[in-house]
Amino acid sequence: MSVEPQRLLPLLTSHPGGRSSVTCEYRCGNACAHPEPNTSDNEYFGDVAKNVLSRRGALKASAVMAAAAGGFAALSGTAAAAPVHAEGRGKPGKPAQSVPGTDFDPVPPNTTDAVVIPEGYDQRVVIRWGDPVLPGAPEFDFRNQTAAAQEKQFGYNNDFVGLIPQDPLGISNLLVVNHEYTTEVHMFPVDQYDPQNPTEEQVKIAWAAHGLSVVQAFRDPVHGGLRVVPSYFNRRITLNTEFEVRGPAAGSPYLKTSADPTGKVVRGTQNNCAGSVTPWGTVLSGEENVNQYFANAGAVTDPVQAARLKRYGFSGAASTRKWERFDKRWDVTKEPNEPNRFGWVVEIDPHDPHSKPIKHTHLGRFKHEGAAVKIAEDGRVVAYSGDDERFEYIYKYVSNGKFKKGNSAHARRHNSSLLDDGTLYVGRFTGDSPVGEIDGTGKLPADGEFDGTGEWIPLAAGNKSFVDGFTAEEVYVFTRQAADKVMPTKMDRPEDIEPNPVNGRIYCALTNNSDRGAAGKGGPDEVNPRNGNRNGHVLEFEEVGGATATRFNWRLLLVCGDPKTADTYFGGFDKAQVSPISCPDNVAFDPHGNLWISTDGNALGSNDGLFSVPVTGPERGKVQQFLSVPAGGEACGPVVTSDVVLVAVQHPGEDAPNSGSPTSHWPDGGDSQPRPSIVSVWRKGPRGRPGKIGTR
Repeated sequence: MSVEPQRLLPLLTSHPGGRSSVTCEYRCGNACAHPEPNTSDNEYFGDVAKNVLSRRGALKASAVMAAAAGGFAALSGTAAAAPVHAEGRGKPGKPAQSVPGTDFDPVPPNTTDAVVIPEGYDQRVVIRWGDPVLPGAPEFDFRNQTAAAQEKQFGYNNDFVGLIPQDPLGISNLLVVNHEYTTEVHMFPVDQYDPQNPTEEQVKIAWAAHGLSVVQAFRDPVHGGLRVVPSYFNRRITLNTEFEVRGPAAGSPYLKTSADPTGKVVRGTQNNCAGSVTPWGTVLSGEENVNQYFANAGAVTDPVQAARLKRYGFSGAASTRKWERFDKRWDVTKEPNEPNRFGWVVEIDPHDPHSKPIKHTHLGRFKHEGAAVKIAEDGRVVAYSGDDERFEYIYKYVSNGKFKKGNSAHARRHNSSLLDDGTLYVGRFTGDSPVGEIDGTGKLPADGEFDGTGEWIPLAAGNKSFVDGFTAEEVYVFTRQAADKVMPTKMDRPEDIEPNPVNGRIYCALTNNSDRGAAGKGGPDEVNPRNGNRNGHVLEFEEVGGATATRFNWRLLLVCGDPKTADTYFGGFDKAQVSPISCPDNVAFDPHGNLWISTDGNALGSNDGLFSVPVTGPERGKVQQFLSVPAGGEACGPVVTSDVVLVAVQHPGEDAPNSGSPTSHWPDGGDSQPRPSIVSVWRKGPRGRPGKIGTR
């Protein structure tokens, strides 16, 4: 589809990035309009370096400065690979040749109400909100919804997408999708829904629209794309589904409620954001902005409980959705431990529709964007996770037991149990440049890169706590407070973190932080180098000594924004040859090891999209936009194989105040209401058959 390129202008909005007020309210409880929960006196490295002589003595100052002067050991794809340097790549005036998997004509920035894809590609919607998933599900009827129907239909606001092949060619697949949140003012006709007085049936519809969907999907090798079919594997997981609590905090007094005196069974999962497919074929999903669903945190008088709630962003009186009117578990004054039962990494086994989903407590409780697993050289399981809020932390988990190969049910159970016995760490990042060179403008330091070293600080292992004043149970249930005590690095909204299966490095999207450098807030450091960071950046790091190591080297691959501005950086690549990119959110990799990034809240005035980035060789840092999503929407959950690209289009048209004045009619067109959906994209090859993604 051809579109008119859009001139990039700052978006006039009170919200960081380009998100609408409706999205901010219903997805995260308008978190960015409230003070960030991390008010700890945990200092930044730059502050430590400035004040260490007077505050900690010359001996500790020497230790800190020696660590900083140690510099950055060059990242490499393998032990024998040459260091990657910025020089000589993408020379001005000479277009670079595209690497395999990224050879396409980039889509220009635009505000079109459609999924815009490159010339020579085609697309098809795979499944939409309300489409049938289970037998007996009725066809979607916007004006006549019921909770019973939604329990059997595809849920709302799809986010993470996992594609699990069931055969060597990837013809038959299991498709697993998160349903992050509900936007009731868009889900119901404006004449039927009163935000101040929702009906019990409308609330129950919302409960059923949360969670996950599992469907079987076939890739069409002749015509392209994916299509969903009725199947034994199809499943809906909602806020009514029972979850097993596992790991060292299972049965903790902090998890017990009147409905579950054991503290080992939780009903439902919510605000499921990103995720990953594990090496053993299950799906990990992160529970993120769970605080917004609970009411009356402001009425809690116990100072210890009040402090714990505040650190996780629980506040106020009535909730936006008013669920507490129909189930007391959403009222923290009536069920004070119910909030502690959300904010975990959950695991789903899509191969067994009768299996009970799991909440893994050993991975800690915070606003998990997701969790992604890498198998270490010695067979242990390593999981990475980001806490998606301003000034929060990056975490890592290392198992004690070892991975067992195979896709049998027994192997899946064994490998899943590895997430319940290990060590939980939090990350500290140290820059290798003098503090004065990191001035908050985004100007590169003298060595030409934002880079440095880091360490993983242990928090707890099994029933042993490494944090003074915290039991192991408290570390897992109140992970944020425990992490505050050991001085990790406060980051700019660490979101999706994924290991690259080709070069072994780890990549993290840091979406934005407009409060960086504001009065009374944390200032810039080398890993978060810009004040008022509206466009975000992408972090790359590599463990020193293998995946289970406690030291790592890091550098920023991208400092996002308009390439015409001085505060952006594209891995050293010529900025005249790249696409603008803003607010990176989810990351994925194609079979060649290229990084693909989806965005959330484009602060440059155009629609969100999906972008490819080579991470090695002369084209390292060459960002190209592969597609854009419709008006008001967000690009989520990318999957990139040799044959197909999948993107979850979340909240299309959510820049409108309600369903009475839709700004998008995607995907059905005409005057229809917008519907969050999964779309598949493929290259049109010779004789009409699908070709390989990113090739000519």
